[in-house]
Amino acid sequence: MLLQELFTPSRIKVNLESEDKEEVFEELVDLLVRSYHLEGKRDQILEAIREREQKMSTGIKTGIAVPHGKTNAIEGNVGVLGVSHKGIDYGALDGEPVYLVFLLVSSMNESEQHLKVLKKVASLIEYTDFYTKVMEADTAEKAHAVLKQFEDILDYQET
Repeated sequence: MLLQELFTPSRIKVNLESEDKEEVFEELVDLLVRSYHLEGKRDQILEAIREREQKMSTGIKTGIAVPHGKTNAIEGNVGVLGVSHKGIDYGALDGEPVYLVFLLVSSMNESEQHLKVLKKVASLIEYTDFYTKVMEADTAEKAHAVLKQFEDILDYQET
């Protein structure tokens, strides 16, 4: 699954309002529920994200978090991307605020695909320019164009 197909412009929010981890989970899960038409599944999705986060912070790289979880409440893989310009108190491993949040949820039977998406996100965020350019994007469409550009570079290098 291509990240640019998972994180379409309607699934990207470039001006997150959240100030802390719990707020950003709620804000991004609300976006996820709306954009994937998962009404009635919000609580199970939030529970899956929180449960995974209790094991260890998903604030994994300076300024970037990748909260994720698995639940039987959905089918397949779903995700949203959020950008904060003021920073989120996330409890990241490095203690720094988070500005870019990839939220991913998969069904329980999609472990392999879930790991593939996480691996691709991890490879993508290794590009410092990706982070910089996404932070400069002032619309979801521009953020998506940056995602597509860097994912295409990543795919080219892997072939």
